[in-house]
Amino acid sequence: MSVADVALRPILKESEKNSHCHHRRSSSESILIYVTVDGAVTPMRVLESDSIASVKMRIQTRKNVSWKKQNLVSNGRELSRNNAEMKEYGVTTGNVVHLVLRLSDMIFIVVRTMCGKEFEFQIDRHRNVAHLRNCIKRKGKGFVDLVEEEQEFFCSGEKLDDKRIFDDICKNDDDVIHLIVKKSAKVNATFVHNKDLEVSVVADNLNSNSNQNLNNQNQDEVVKVIEQPYGFDFLLEPIFVNPRINYFPFLWDMIDATFNGLKKGNKPVRSSEGTGGTYFMQDLKGVEYVSVFKPIDEEPMAVNNPRGLPVSVNGEGLKRGTKVGEGAVREVAAYILDHPKAGPRLVSGEAIGFAGVPPTVMVRCLHEAFNYPDGGDRGSSRMDHKVGSLQKFMSNDGNCEDIGPGAFPVQEVHKISVLDIRMANADRHAGNILFRKELNGETMLIPIDHGYCLPEKFEDCTFDWLYWPQARQPYSPDTVDYIYSLDAEKDIELLKYYGWDVPVESARTLHISTMLLKKGVERGLTPYAIGSIMCRENLNKESVIEEIVSEAQKSLLPGTEESVFLEFVSQIMDSRLGELSK
Repeated sequence: MSVADVALRPILKESEKNSHCHHRRSSSESILIYVTVDGAVTPMRVLESDSIASVKMRIQTRKNVSWKKQNLVSNGRELSRNNAEMKEYGVTTGNVVHLVLRLSDMIFIVVRTMCGKEFEFQIDRHRNVAHLRNCIKRKGKGFVDLVEEEQEFFCSGEKLDDKRIFDDICKNDDDVIHLIVKKSAKVNATFVHNKDLEVSVVADNLNSNSNQNLNNQNQDEVVKVIEQPYGFDFLLEPIFVNPRINYFPFLWDMIDATFNGLKKGNKPVRSSEGTGGTYFMQDLKGVEYVSVFKPIDEEPMAVNNPRGLPVSVNGEGLKRGTKVGEGAVREVAAYILDHPKAGPRLVSGEAIGFAGVPPTVMVRCLHEAFNYPDGGDRGSSRMDHKVGSLQKFMSNDGNCEDIGPGAFPVQEVHKISVLDIRMANADRHAGNILFRKELNGETMLIPIDHGYCLPEKFEDCTFDWLYWPQARQPYSPDTVDYIYSLDAEKDIELLKYYGWDVPVESARTLHISTMLLKKGVERGLTPYAIGSIMCRENLNKESVIEEIVSEAQKSLLPGTEESVFLEFVSQIMDSRLGELSK
């Protein structure tokens, strides 16, 4: 039973009661809605004319959750436009608004030596102590000059086993991880601010009085980690719709590394981000993530969604023009169509394409850590394998919500704009663009989460980068050449070759968006100008691209061939672009 099922009856009674008090309610008067989160239902009075942003701020005041970390869903649709009013989304008295918290997976770990010196590490909250040990090792001689076996970690007086997860350890903001070494060791730290400062610290011996409360074991005692028996089944295998397809070695490496981690007993770790079920798959040692698995039955509005969202009543997803259960296919499609500069991957063999979409394949996977009905009893038919997308985990330093866009190279922003315009992405926000600092000091952007690309209509196209300064700069000649090389018809055939029978509506979207991108750069338009044609200014006003499609549809008789329709779109588009260029 969903949260909505529990809340419906009292909500209807309350709304009926309010209807007697407000026979003629204007949009400036308050309405009663019900906000649900983690099973709790909270009544809240708002105005129909309130913006989504203002409602989020109210929730922030009540729940102490930053408005940036909130996803609101009502009537089967995500309330994604912060400047839109509640009434524009059809939210009225008695409606349930589901609050999905976007909690950051990154936490700051403070490692304090026995001499009181502190060092900070930014670590995924789902990582284990072994990962922290590995991070310290990566610091090299500039941080800790000792072997791994000499390090022991404690928190609140408890010795931490390598397999302990930080999300279970650090419950309070002031928790500190203590680093103890078994023998004296030099710790060097270099801080680069106004001047360099080198700090040398000698850690106490484990038998000293200062740490007897932390560890009662003798320093020579060896702590052994006993492997726990793997008492449940698991499955991981790729899905081949076309038997002629041979995966590249880099795809098999990802699949094999994921399989070995599961075989070793390292459980999938569910992410706290997003509105669906997303699982980080661990490597053989349980230290690093190697891939990300997204089951189709745990997508937003799907039957086994772990976030408490109601099941879609008509099959439509949170974004208009998408269907529940097709997100994984679209994730794979985004990777297939992200061609390298040298040409389609079947020709070039390159792992990473122009925009940098991580390698992605369709797989079936079984594990008890996934979300199953009634817990999915072991041995029960209710715990069956899940079909979904498996994507390579890309090392990163956070997402673009964490920092301002000013530091991003123009080319990095432009490559993502090309992907989003061409794929008519209905869900591009700063939170699903990762960034990574390279050794040369440059920042690389990595686009993820493409389950809402290639929708059947343009209504919900949204690009956060539209408001970044880089979007107002023209494309480089190299990028323009890449855009000219795109061929929507060949792309559709390629997707069919990989096994996706592309719906006519999605194929039309790809044709039209590719057409717009190529015509736009031909006229020297910037990413901002082209993106503005695809995105609505407000919720209820059609975008320019929607107006073009609507005009073409009105000009043709029913049953007209698709090629003729696309030719009409092309002519109308030329006319509208000519007007914009004046």
